[in-house]
Amino acid sequence: MLVTGGGGFLGLYIVEQLLAQGHQVRVYCRGRYEALQRPGVEVVQGDLRDAAAVSAACRNISAVFHVAAIPGVWGPWKRYYETNTLGTSNVIAGCRENGVARLIYTSSPSVVFDGADQIDADESLPYPSSWLCHYPHSKALAEQEVLASNDSQNFRTISLRPHLIWGPRDNHLMPRLIQRAVSGRLRQVGDGKNVVSISYVENAAAAHIQAEERLRTSTVPAGKPYFINEPESVNLWSWVNDLLKRAGLSPVRRTISFQSAYRIGAVLETAFGVLRLSGEPPMTRFVAQQLAGSHSYSIRRAVEDFGYAPPVTMEEGIRRMQPDVDRWTKACRK
Repeated sequence: MLVTGGGGFLGLYIVEQLLAQGHQVRVYCRGRYEALQRPGVEVVQGDLRDAAAVSAACRNISAVFHVAAIPGVWGPWKRYYETNTLGTSNVIAGCRENGVARLIYTSSPSVVFDGADQIDADESLPYPSSWLCHYPHSKALAEQEVLASNDSQNFRTISLRPHLIWGPRDNHLMPRLIQRAVSGRLRQVGDGKNVVSISYVENAAAAHIQAEERLRTSTVPAGKPYFINEPESVNLWSWVNDLLKRAGLSPVRRTISFQSAYRIGAVLETAFGVLRLSGEPPMTRFVAQQLAGSHSYSIRRAVEDFGYAPPVTMEEGIRRMQPDVDRWTKACRK
């Protein structure tokens, strides 16, 4: 098995679950990760933009979990397109050149997010005609190529769309949320009534393993996208406040309307673009939409087509994450 981005948040859990099932795992990643220095794991350092290196990593591999990507809401189109879109093209080519039988692609619900509320939405949602952020645009192009490359007889592909991945070892979403709360910069955007789907990281990883197992013997899920998240959606800001309570922090009290946040995001995007400021804007139009709007998704098709069954309950996931919450909070208060 090959896992691209196996040293990342989700990728490492996929590696660990594959090892637990007795698989030999090869990881293709840019950096060196201490967590990957273990029996059963072969680490190959490389860049997704290097087609020859990607193809070499696919040799003698039966299935590829393509998890690696450039995330984020800000940065030049070239950066996202070359890694997320062209890099995925290289993975597909590498699979074909080496006779890989199955490709499991990690996508995102943002590839079909058009700014409007999406509640219990299913995979019939179309791709939008315009984009406020390069990440979902580049991922949507990649997903379409992955699904179009499906050949049910020789090369089966599938796209999974986990939403708002959280859990232990998170180095982005949760630490950033707590940091903003500690610094007093966290505000509720909108009226606080929006509902969202969330994905506990071990469950998102399990979905990848379950999808690959079904692809070995069935063409039913081949060539299709699937939403992956917990069965029940949550109220975003109630969930955030519960997390803050577990961190010993006060709930979010300051609010800003969606319209104001969206306008501020537009101004900041212009300023950062014209002045070429480093970092990313503290607010963007896309982030305003995500924080104020509802975006929840049905997992019915994943359950029916490849038996998706989250092995960890929300309550247990929160319990497992508590030591990290304590650690993140302590680090932010220093």
